[in-house]
Amino acid sequence: MGHEVTSIAAGNYVAFTFFIGTMAMMAASVFFFFELSTTSSKWRTSVLVSGIITFIAAVHYYYMRSYNLETGTSPTFFRYVDWLLTVPLMCVEFYLITKKAGAKLSLLWKLIAASVFMLVTGYIGEALNGTNESSWIWGTISSIGYAYIVWLVWFGDVANLAKSSSAAVAKANRTLGWFVLVGWAIYPLGYILGTKGGLFGTPMVTDPAAASYAMDIIYNIGDAVNKIGFGLVIYALSRSEE
Repeated sequence: MGHEVTSIAAGNYVAFTFFIGTMAMMAASVFFFFELSTTSSKWRTSVLVSGIITFIAAVHYYYMRSYNLETGTSPTFFRYVDWLLTVPLMCVEFYLITKKAGAKLSLLWKLIAASVFMLVTGYIGEALNGTNESSWIWGTISSIGYAYIVWLVWFGDVANLAKSSSAAVAKANRTLGWFVLVGWAIYPLGYILGTKGGLFGTPMVTDPAAASYAMDIIYNIGDAVNKIGFGLVIYALSRSEE
């Protein structure tokens, strides 16, 4: 028996953004992996991690698209599995680009711990408590981890190490910092739209189906922009400092 292919209905923008996200991140992975052979050894690990991030995301998006088409619901669990793998890796990039300036393993673990804390508490609020008005509490707790990452990148150890490194590293850190500050801010917006207690107990979208629909589109666009964008910044850095 052949495999049945579920087509995307006209106007199904959630499934369409899942499809575009899959293709875009797979294409980015191919690009990063093929460019490894021409990347200097100094930056090869950073570019490799960029490719791994987008590859993991592409595989998850392929399954999330299928799940959404088959069930008509948001693949919350699979999305958070993806984030638990890719977001800490994005934080690892900050350690890798500042390692030459003296970044220690303690900084790496701070970044990873903050990202995992942010995601686990966000999942509790969105998936386990998404049907009651305590979601905003978990969303607030999750934002503590996010704020700590922002502080490290803009004012803390990462910022100080980047400033003491080369001009190219300092510029790359500022650009990545903007992705964290502005690009990652799209995720709290999706959380607010998609959970019943997303904004102090009052959802911005009262219809649960519409809320989930808006949340998935926001998350899908945010993922593609942030993950591919992160990788391109690292790639540009590897070319500015051969």
